[in-house]
Amino acid sequence: MLMTPGPTAVPAPVRDAMSRELINPDVDPEFRRIYDRLTDRLAAVYGVETDASTGGPARDVVVPGGEGILGLEAAIASLVEPGTEVLCLSNGLYGDGFADFVESYGGEATLVSAAYDDPLPLAELESVLADDDREFAVATMVHCETPTGTINDLGPALDLLEEADGEVLTVVDAVSSLGGVSVPTDRIDVCLGASQKCFSAPPGLTTAAISERAWAAMEERDPHSLYTNFLPWRDTDEGFPYTHLTTEVVALDAALGLWLEEGLDAVRERHRTAAARCRERGAALGLEPFPDPERSSPTVTAFAAPGRAEELQTRLREEHDVLLATGLAEMADDVLRVGHMGHNARVERVDEAMDALEDVL
Repeated sequence: MLMTPGPTAVPAPVRDAMSRELINPDVDPEFRRIYDRLTDRLAAVYGVETDASTGGPARDVVVPGGEGILGLEAAIASLVEPGTEVLCLSNGLYGDGFADFVESYGGEATLVSAAYDDPLPLAELESVLADDDREFAVATMVHCETPTGTINDLGPALDLLEEADGEVLTVVDAVSSLGGVSVPTDRIDVCLGASQKCFSAPPGLTTAAISERAWAAMEERDPHSLYTNFLPWRDTDEGFPYTHLTTEVVALDAALGLWLEEGLDAVRERHRTAAARCRERGAALGLEPFPDPERSSPTVTAFAAPGRAEELQTRLREEHDVLLATGLAEMADDVLRVGHMGHNARVERVDEAMDALEDVL
């Protein structure tokens, strides 16, 4: 029983879609139809509005082939060149990782960070933005820090960026929240998602909703990379930049069909209900949530388990055939994580996992 915070369990209708005969994405028009339907469905998930002035979308949705981390790197590769100043706002592993991407592409990263169990450092952000000597072109942040189960309220940070300099392009990692939690896509220039989290499709696809001004900045930057570059995906009418991941596209399309059939409000409520049940069961077992409960994500619960997370994970797998996740990096043995996202955001699945954890404890 896969109850990790990504990859998540893939439901039967999605697996059935993957088992159909392979479509050639380069020559079969049927694949173009499926891809277009997929981007339309993703636009509904992202909440892409229609731009009244142009009649077109205020955000273009693209789906390159590559696991979700491709989107994080491609956003930086597409917008950053040597000397570009980038503000990286962080309270977690993936927020810190944006700074590494920036530096690998020659940009100048300013990391404004907080402890992994603290909220985003807004006071420090305001102070950095008040420095007249800094001219940030891009700002990065993470909506849900999966390693700690933390959901970040991005509104105050986006407010500060808009008040200080409305020209800063915003890049947000919403990989483990998109689909299960409301994301303020209309205020984000590059909003990143992936197939293997709340959508319950296999890993292999990045999703991105990209604003017109972000596209303009990419055109001016003219990145040299092919794979870590969003520009070739803006207009694919004449073909895709490389052979697309056909089976993964079909799977994500099927998964989103289930998601939209259930409905936005119902899906989000299901995530909230499953999260509340997980934390209720954890409290009864004497487990402390890693972040403040007010900042715990509806998609994943991280319990503090100092020095024993890996042992608990092993016993759950060996004794109950239930797979949970531990923390990452230096928190690998101190945090035990239950993924209740996508197909797994159901009370009965949470109860089965927590019954096993109760027995092990």
